[in-house]
Amino acid sequence: MPMDPFQNMQDWRKNMDRFFGENFWGEFEGIIKPPIPHINLYKSDNEILCYVNIPGLEDIDKVDVYVDYAILEIKGVISLQPQHHQLVQEEILQGSFERKIDLPYPVRGDKIHASYQNGLLIIQLHRLIHQETSKNRIKIHSIED
Repeated sequence: MPMDPFQNMQDWRKNMDRFFGENFWGEFEGIIKPPIPHINLYKSDNEILCYVNIPGLEDIDKVDVYVDYAILEIKGVISLQPQHHQLVQEEILQGSFERKIDLPYPVRGDKIHASYQNGLLIIQLHRLIHQETSKNRIKIHSIED
């Protein structure tokens, strides 16, 4: 009976989980496969700007942006496959994505602006002074060149 080479890997991983803790592999997931889309997050005393790299987006309604208190959630798909061509080299990560970003402070659900231009989704958020929670889908505006 042939031995399953992946069984040893599973056993090794379980032992590593026991030794380092169950979140050990989660720590490396972002290094092995970086999360998409890439983001830059900027803050001032009362405003947060989130730049989200989503190349090739043709339909802005195919990206969902939600804000709930101090979490920004972005869902969608990055797809750059041209017709009648075969992928030879891939450095721009593609595929379905779902990211939850912890914000540096709670933000207002009623004062949010999102726009898409030149491959960047720019989300402007404002600090929440009093507490409220409601997860709302944010409308994205297309800015023509």
